[in-house]
Amino acid sequence: MTDDSAIDAAGLLADPTRRRLYRYVTEQGEAGRAQAADALGIRRTLAAFHLDRLAEAGLLAVELRKVSGREGPGSGRPAKLYRRADREFGLHLPPRDYASAAHLLAEAVERSGAEEALYAAAREEGARRAAEREGGGAPRTAAELAEALRGCGYEPEAADGEDGRGAVRLRNCPFHSLAAAHPPLACGMNLELLRALVSGYGTGFTARMAPRAGGGCCVEIVPDPADPNSKNNEN
Repeated sequence: MTDDSAIDAAGLLADPTRRRLYRYVTEQGEAGRAQAADALGIRRTLAAFHLDRLAEAGLLAVELRKVSGREGPGSGRPAKLYRRADREFGLHLPPRDYASAAHLLAEAVERSGAEEALYAAAREEGARRAAEREGGGAPRTAAELAEALRGCGYEPEAADGEDGRGAVRLRNCPFHSLAAAHPPLACGMNLELLRALVSGYGTGFTARMAPRAGGGCCVEIVPDPADPNSKNNEN
């Protein structure tokens, strides 16, 4: 990607309506024109115009699919569905290359066998982030925890847990390229960071590895079976 295309893509999000549409689609995981228009309270034609502009810039991906679940004559036309594109945009002014530095550091950690030092640093960072939130109050439910994690770039969503007590799924991995190149190292770091962060809230949740088909973060947040407070958590 050229710097100009990243600047152009970022410039599109300066429009408040486009920015709201982009956030809505990423929060939903997938959305059609009518659904997005209803959610934002705008005309469908206006939503379609802005969604297509975001897709043209590479910020959203488009799929034509019948949402009725039926096939054949009379099943209706395919709907145009939008989701966040896999393409990554990086914009640093002046230019910076933190991604290359992260990959080099990861390579060095693996060569030297310093994984435990990295995981310890991740736990300290998770505890630090949890402590920073003390003034705002700790989240008490899976939904509140999802909201607390939203600012960390995970695109969380509250979901039903295996035992009905609620869980938090993470649709985005903030360390995606690093995890793709160094999966045990990066995913282990992420797990330790989230485990310490959630534990620091003291609300009966914990983090565990739960890779899912279709991408997203390989960690999910679930009630901690070892914590009696987890039995009181609700969606």
